[in-house]
Amino acid sequence: MTAESTVSSTALLTGADRDGSNYTARHLLVLEGLEAVRKRPGMYIGSTDSRGLMHCLWEIIDNSVDEALAGYCDRIDVLLHQDGSVEVRDNGRGIPVDVEPKTGLSGIEVVMTKLHAGGKFGGGSYAASGGLHGVGASVVNALSARLDVEVDRGGRTHEISFRRGVPGIFTESGPDSPFEPATGLRKTRKVPKTRLGTRIRYWADRQIFLRDARLSLETLQARVRQTAFLVPGLTIVVRDERGIDEAEPTEEVFRYDGGISEFCEYLAPDRAVCDTLRLTGQGTFKETVPVLDDLGHMTPTEVTRELGVDIALRWGAGYESTVRSFVNIIATPKGGTHLAGFERAVTRTMNEVLRSAKLLRVAEDDVVKDDAMEGLTAVVTVRLAEPQFEGQTKEVLGTSAASRIVANVVSKELKAFLTSTKRDDRQQARAVMEKVVAASRTRIAARQHKEAQRRKTALESSSLPAKLADCRSDDVDRSELFIVEGDSALGTAKLARNSEFQALLPIRGKILNVQKSSVSDMLKNAECGAIIQVIGAGSGRTFDIDQARYGKIILLVDADVDGAHIRCLLLTLFQRYMRPMVEAGRVFAAVPPLHRIELSNPRRGQDRYLYTYSDNELRSTLLELQRRGTRYKDAIQRYKGLGEMDADQLAETTMDPRQRTLRRINLGDLEAAEQVFDLLMGNEVAPRKEFIVSSAATLDHSRIDT
Repeated sequence: MTAESTVSSTALLTGADRDGSNYTARHLLVLEGLEAVRKRPGMYIGSTDSRGLMHCLWEIIDNSVDEALAGYCDRIDVLLHQDGSVEVRDNGRGIPVDVEPKTGLSGIEVVMTKLHAGGKFGGGSYAASGGLHGVGASVVNALSARLDVEVDRGGRTHEISFRRGVPGIFTESGPDSPFEPATGLRKTRKVPKTRLGTRIRYWADRQIFLRDARLSLETLQARVRQTAFLVPGLTIVVRDERGIDEAEPTEEVFRYDGGISEFCEYLAPDRAVCDTLRLTGQGTFKETVPVLDDLGHMTPTEVTRELGVDIALRWGAGYESTVRSFVNIIATPKGGTHLAGFERAVTRTMNEVLRSAKLLRVAEDDVVKDDAMEGLTAVVTVRLAEPQFEGQTKEVLGTSAASRIVANVVSKELKAFLTSTKRDDRQQARAVMEKVVAASRTRIAARQHKEAQRRKTALESSSLPAKLADCRSDDVDRSELFIVEGDSALGTAKLARNSEFQALLPIRGKILNVQKSSVSDMLKNAECGAIIQVIGAGSGRTFDIDQARYGKIILLVDADVDGAHIRCLLLTLFQRYMRPMVEAGRVFAAVPPLHRIELSNPRRGQDRYLYTYSDNELRSTLLELQRRGTRYKDAIQRYKGLGEMDADQLAETTMDPRQRTLRRINLGDLEAAEQVFDLLMGNEVAPRKEFIVSSAATLDHSRIDT
């Protein structure tokens, strides 16, 4: 109750209410055992929707994974039964079945009914584990309408069942079976003494969870796949029997022996700039924790902890970064101290090495985190006993020492790679550092050109190139930008265009080959810079297609070999720095004619001029005219360039939307397209020469504009 509400309600209190005599200890509610979990489930599992339902399953699976981390389990089976129950089996040591002396209960009952009880507090059973608060299994038990446990130990199978956290016996199958409370384990069948393991099957309590809460198979498989990557050699089987009436049950087996290096390759979305690096190390820190002594007193004790660091990372040619962090195989999607230490160390080390290698000039600013992380895919894992998480859902690591230890390991290992003298490592390190520097310079250039990313406001501020002949329309979907080869063609195009929605930007000769040039060189190039500035959507990682000033970009070049080369250079620029425009189908190539045939006596309704677009088409057209007896003038005009065309001819054949032909540029297969651009426009000369020699004999001349 707030102070305001207390004051406002005082007037309503009279007599004994005002002196507090009616508010006594009998009004206080003490929640015993698992009652607190059922009263406030969101405090323990986050929510009571599908996310909380999935979290319960994670708690049971993580207990089995902890056995695998300890080296006692190599197979886990997860079964989604048709009746809505979930079963998790493992071949670990099995939950202890002997009597725990303090409570007088069996180990299974302690684990399943007592909060903050388990084998992960004292350090004798697990060096590193995921379930560390001691509430996982007991919370799932409290929120289950029925939970059955079977443990194989000592040559016997031990069984016990629970209803909403209360042990007892179900006389029939299913959660709605008659139930009699009873304590103690039941020994059933005999098994070989070498057979060990735990089987837990539970039915979530629909009194707690929302009616539409449901386990997602895709989410489960993604989490299990992630766990299999993090624990090499562990086999996890997921079997879904829920749709058995409509189809066969689905089963998928997950096992990855490559560990987090293989996980990093799986997550990477782009072409690699360097091999996957493995940064490993460890450190120690001291922590004061309360320890229960023999007399039952909690005594603050300083203990030395060991923290192991294992990180896999690689840089790719893309712009997005993908970083996953884990603590004892538990995902920490919101990061924490270990991730903060990793990011800080990568940025600091990169700046240090770039300065010493003189790749960053003295006048240039340090690279920032986004520059160093551009194109980075990383899996950051740490292992330690009793980590401190922020909340039971364990989404954020709070152990402060993890930041320092991770940063020290990353700084040492990453610096060793970036300064390596081995030939392969040196080349890869150089490529990584150049990529980071390019990202930094692109970010700075994008900030400087921010004003040019607005359509008419940019024009009004005179920041657009003076040679741009802009259109009058503000309608982006309707507007078109023609990138025209040469100033001579520009004059004709100005007369041929519809200035309402068609803009013209001339380029002088062949632009820079950006496939083998740095970002800074590309931005310094006048033609490339003008194109990016006029389109107004930025470049590379900062490219925002929603800011593009034109709906169509049309490349208007001569119909000859030089024109084809210029078009290829322009497409290289778009493919590398403005790829979303190509992916959206907004980049086109104009198709100007190569020849003009003038008919001597055209019939009524017949055009006086016929245009052809290749030598083969010219020959076939002339043969067709001769066959029909149609006369034409022998002086067939052969256009050497766009500048030779009259304005009305250029408009009629190339620029008028009602009659022109455009070729849409698309990247149906981005990876294949990138390889072709790299082959034709990249730094490696030998593969390009081999391609030209081997392909010369098989070239289809109709596919090029000659």
